[in-house]
Order: sequence, then C-alpha cells, then structure tokens
Amino acid sequence: MITVSLIRIALSALWANRLRSGLTLLGVIIGVTSVMTIISALEGMMGTIEEDLAVLGPTTFIVQRFGMTTSEAEFLEMLKRKPLSLNALDLLEKGCDLCEEICPRSGDQASIKRGPNTMRRVYVGGSTANMLDIVDMEVAQGRFHSREDDTYRRRVAFIGDLVREELFGPTDPLGKAIRIGGQKYTVCGVAKKRGSMFGESQDDFIFVPFSTHLKQFGQPGNRLRFMIKAISVERLEDAQDQVRMVLRSRRHVPFDKPDDFAIMTADSILDFLNSITRAFRLALVGISSISLVVGGIVVMNIMMVSVTERTREIGIRKAIGARQKHIMLQFLFEALFTTLSGGLVGIALGYVIAESLVGMIDMQISPSAFAILSGLAISIGVGVIFGLYPAMKAARLDPIKALSYE
Repeated sequence: MITVSLIRIALSALWANRLRSGLTLLGVIIGVTSVMTIISALEGMMGTIEEDLAVLGPTTFIVQRFGMTTSEAEFLEMLKRKPLSLNALDLLEKGCDLCEEICPRSGDQASIKRGPNTMRRVYVGGSTANMLDIVDMEVAQGRFHSREDDTYRRRVAFIGDLVREELFGPTDPLGKAIRIGGQKYTVCGVAKKRGSMFGESQDDFIFVPFSTHLKQFGQPGNRLRFMIKAISVERLEDAQDQVRMVLRSRRHVPFDKPDDFAIMTADSILDFLNSITRAFRLALVGISSISLVVGGIVVMNIMMVSVTERTREIGIRKAIGARQKHIMLQFLFEALFTTLSGGLVGIALGYVIAESLVGMIDMQISPSAFAILSGLAISIGVGVIFGLYPAMKAARLDPIKALSYE
C-alpha cells in the first residue's frame, strides 16, 4: 500500500508541473530516439544481409581464388595465386565423397537486347544444371537449364525478374528470344523476384549453361569458382578438409604454406562483415549516446530543482512519520516515470525513423525483442542513474531545517 501511495504522489507531482515534466521528457525522448534509430537501422541492415546470405544454405561453401581481405598487403599476396582450373572439377568429384553436389560457376557482364529494349552491364553467369540444388534460388516461371542443355551447349537463358520486366514488360517471356552480347538465346525460365540491397537490384542477372558460357566468353580464369554442397551440416568441415587436401595436392602447395585459394561459407562471410563493421557500429551507438547522457543530465537538474522547491513538503512528510526510504522512493519514482515515458515514445520514434532510413536503400526492418528491451533498459537505467542522487539528497534532509526552509 505504501508503494502504491508513493507512486500516486510521484504522478501527482509530475502532473502538477506539466510544463517542466514535458521539457524533461523531451530530453529523454531525443536521447532514446537517437540510440534506437541507430540500433534498429543496424539490426535491419545486418538482418537483410543475413537473409541474402541464407541462399547459400547451411551446407554450402564456395571455393575461389581470392578470399576476403582487410589490407592491401593481403590483397597483393592473393594476386600471386594461380587461378583455379576446370581440371580440378573431376578431382574434386572423385576425391570428396562428403560433397553431395559440386557446381563450377563463372560470370561476365554483357549487353542484353530484345527489339528496341537494351540493358547494359548485366551479369551473365555460367553454371551447370545442379546450381539450384546448391543455391536457394526459386523459379517463378519455366525452368532452370538442364544437363542436356549443358551437354549440347544450347543457347537457353534463365533470367532475373528485372531483366524480364525491362525486356518483356507484361508479356510472357518463355520461349522468346533475346540477344546476349550479340548472340541469340531463348528464355527458358524466370527467377523469383528478390528485391534490392543497398539500392542495387538483385534481379538483373542471367544464367546460361556452363558449356555455352565457355563457348561465348572463353575460359573463366579468375572468375571461376566452385560451389559445393556437403552431405550434411555435421560433415561440413570434413567436406571442406577433403576439398582442401585435393586442391593443395593439385596446386602443389607445400605442407608448411597456407592455402593459395579461399574457402568461404555464409557464416564466414557474415563474421567477416561483422568484424570490419563492429568498430563503426560501436562508434555510431557511442556518438548517439551523447544525447542520452545530455537527457540524463537534464533529468538530474530538474529533479534537483524539484527537491529544492519542495524542501518544506519533505520536512512535513518526515515530521508526520515518513522514513528516508519513502522520500527517496518518491523522487526516484518521479525520475523513473519521466524517463520510462520518454523511452517508450523514443522507441516508437526510433523505429519509425530507422525504417524510413533503411527504406531509402530498399531494405526492411521489423521491431526485434533486443531493440525494444534495449530501449526499455536504457530508459530505466537513465532514470535510476540520474535520479538516484537527487532522491538521496531529498531523503537525507534534516526535518527541522526542512520545516524552517523558506
């Protein structure tokens, strides 16, 4: 009952000084909004990246000449590596019994044309027919190219949704002809729309049979990569080790030298992105937290003024039996209610602003439990930290001096 009474007294005091409480609330709102905007936007961006990397699947890994690097020296060292060779494909298929599927893949950019409609610098990839067994790419219309298409070097094309939209509009593209780099191809299928990432469309691509790609664009060289699917998640690392042993032997890498190729998974790519952006993200949160500290100082300042103005009230309450802890809790509740109210408004505003910012680069976010709990924890923390000293000062006032205060 005492706690309920203290809460009622605290709310009455805040309502009696509505203007001052509102200004204090504004400082907290600005602080929490800035922090929540950064947290929500960063979570939304990383979540989108995770979703896009998820197309690789949990058992898929990629082998290519170049890996991920954070320094010029590492990149220059990678330039000394020999390109991967197509001859390694047979060795991998025979030497990796833990590899369920192996798909060679290459890519170039070319101009695409159909009648008067032209698209420039479109990614044209070449892959074997089993790529869809490795990569989670959905078919919206038609089909992906088949093993027979690869065997007979047929000029068939599996196009992205943006290519369909730009070249065909509302017309059904299946069976229609397009020109890739001047060569005539027949559309055999359309991929399901994936949207954009950082303002760049993920649907402006074309895949053709690997043998057809080689015939038109030549040997892949540095562009060659092997996409490999392990038999299970549990055997993923063992499959990578088998591939590593085959390639090291094929490329004559000494036992005391590191790999002269890169093996990457979706998790390793995400870990790399997290590592290079961690300091940047912490800096953004730290900078935005400055406004939160300013808001906390405003709370402390207003609470100190409130204690001074209500010194006589405190003396009367102590004279009729109020204890120190009751006085302290009353003022602490006032600070907590102020910061918690500001925090709730800040959480909502932060999410709306973050959604607008992330929407500018064609990404979507959804309110996460972590972001909401972080906002509530920040609000309560500011109220406790910056409201505790004024509350303790009020509780320690001498009742006799407080009663005589004018």
